Amino acid sequence: MTAVDVSRRSLAAARLNARLNGVRVRTRRGSLLSAVPGEAFDLIVANPPYLPAGTGELPRRGAARHTEAGTDGRRLLDRLIAAAPAHLRPGGLLMVTHSSLNGEAATLERMRAAGLAPAVLERRRGPLGPLLAARAPALEASGLLEPGMREEDVLIVAGTA
Repeated sequence: MTAVDVSRRSLAAARLNARLNGVRVRTRRGSLLSAVPGEAFDLIVANPPYLPAGTGELPRRGAARHTEAGTDGRRLLDRLIAAAPAHLRPGGLLMVTHSSLNGEAATLERMRAAGLAPAVLERRRGPLGPLLAARAPALEASGLLEPGMREEDVLIVAGTA
């Protein structure tokens, strides 16, 4: 297994957890699949930052770096989907987590456009988490959240090469 993250602390935690559980994990620091150039995998699993933010820029440090992903929450998700086919072996699978606020249809379409066969593997409805709940008025104003809605679906979407 290879773990990729921009955060040194996250990679240190992955190494420590692997050691504690007797599992071998190779870690690489970098942004998405650029950290593993030329490599191909049977499975790519990602939980990228996907929360809509007040700015289109990605945070470079701090807690927001782990959650924020541009004004629609798709900055990293779209980059990952576009890059994944070059890093998947035939029949390989890309699995991503994101919120229904990010646009399920857009994710399925981007996967198709990238040459992946998409499917929603899991959907769980629940209340907005604290960060999204605090931003609800702004999300309503931007059209990402229906007026008065305080729930979201968390999705696992897969694309098969």
